[in-house]
Amino acid sequence: MSLPAAVPGTHAAAPSGDRPTGRRRFPGPAPATLLFWALAVWTLLPLAVLAVVAWSGGWRFPTLLGASPGTPPWSQLAGGWGPLAGALGMSLALAVGTGVLAGAGGLPLGRALAGLGGRWRAVGAGAAFLPVAAPPLALGVGLQFTFLRLGLGGSTLGVLLAHLVPALGYTTLYFLGVFAVFDEEIEEEARRLGARPHQVLVRVTLPLLRRPLAEAAILGFLVSWAQVPLTLLVGQARVRTLTVEVLAWTQAGQDPLAAAGALCLALPPLALMAAAALAVRRGEVVIP
Repeated sequence: MSLPAAVPGTHAAAPSGDRPTGRRRFPGPAPATLLFWALAVWTLLPLAVLAVVAWSGGWRFPTLLGASPGTPPWSQLAGGWGPLAGALGMSLALAVGTGVLAGAGGLPLGRALAGLGGRWRAVGAGAAFLPVAAPPLALGVGLQFTFLRLGLGGSTLGVLLAHLVPALGYTTLYFLGVFAVFDEEIEEEARRLGARPHQVLVRVTLPLLRRPLAEAAILGFLVSWAQVPLTLLVGQARVRTLTVEVLAWTQAGQDPLAAAGALCLALPPLALMAAAALAVRRGEVVIP
């Protein structure tokens, strides 16, 4: 039995049991789109306010760019002078030092934990997690008592070592995950071919771990970059990092300096997020 031909300009009605399976279309913008833009505005609005205040002489309602243009604090960064440039330099030095030391120290600690079994690995992982989970204020008070007795209170070295405590906890746990899936047969093969231990480390292990080392250093950098309680308690207001200065400028009513410093604090995390998003888009990072 032949089926009747479809009449031109008409569409055959789908059987009642074969309903379209596509997603339901809502009139107007989709709720997910509206939620996305609302979240974007909620996130970027504080940064926009900081930019307005930092590039003006202050923000006095209802004017948009402040009561007077003033001298933007960015000129201090360009000339390398002033409290903003000095605080930024101190924060960069501490964050870079913390990142390098945390990455270098977390590698052997994480590998040692990965080589342990069962209960001892759990105990070691818990010890590494303790400075990460502990409230920064409680950790800072304990470190302050210790460093005061060692003569490191109020010194840059003391603040660096204080930042290293939570940063090393993060990187140790990170490398524990790395070495949990690390293939040691490559190192064993190099030893069978006559390579000495230091040659295996320099020519085999470190090249294989180049990317994890970079990521661990970035992690340690970010931990130190945004650190406030440890810097205040151990540094005793003598080590003037960018976070400490931003708090002081805010309390003193120096709005342009505080806004410029806050924007500087936000730049590294934003840059790393953009780099991570670009890596995901290129397919260099696979999200499970």
